[in-house]
Amino acid sequence: MQIEGLDYNTQREKLLLPEYGREIQKMVDHALTIKDKKERQKCAETIIDIMDKMFPYSQNEENHMQKLWSQLALISNFKLDIDYPYDVAQALKISSKPQPMQYPMSHIPVRHYGKMLFEVFEQLENMEPGEERDALIKATANQMKRNLAQWGHGSLDDEKIASDLAYFTHGKVQIDLQTFKFEKIEVKEASKKVKRK
Repeated sequence: MQIEGLDYNTQREKLLLPEYGREIQKMVDHALTIKDKKERQKCAETIIDIMDKMFPYSQNEENHMQKLWSQLALISNFKLDIDYPYDVAQALKISSKPQPMQYPMSHIPVRHYGKMLFEVFEQLENMEPGEERDALIKATANQMKRNLAQWGHGSLDDEKIASDLAYFTHGKVQIDLQTFKFEKIEVKEASKKVKRK
């Protein structure tokens, strides 16, 4: 929607260093139009002074002033013809963005159990029967129940958990609900943990 008289940032030219705002960008643009080099130098020093006062907490940083002059060079797109008191050749390194990190997009059939539980299901499939496997089965079943309580998917029915555990381990883990005892899980406590996050 274009309304005459309204000026939105989204319609304006993109700022090279947005942390300094549009006013600093305007000052730098003005400095680019000054024909006299001495006057241009004085204007640049004034801009640096203002930039320095904008972030007083960074004044104790090492190479603080060099960083400011490098940022001025960036804002002017290296077009500002002045005598820089520091080498601003490295300024492009400041503005270069790191490559985006690859996010592991592994497919899990049911998100409320989480990726780690699916890794445990796979581990359970390949474990030899014994005390260690039984302890892992108990811990896994109880964690599945906690996850269901936290994320509110389905009921906390023990049969569902036993069925899911058998299904996701391809039938290798079968829980006998007559003898298996789940830990007591408070549904209110589990839902409070989710709301706090």
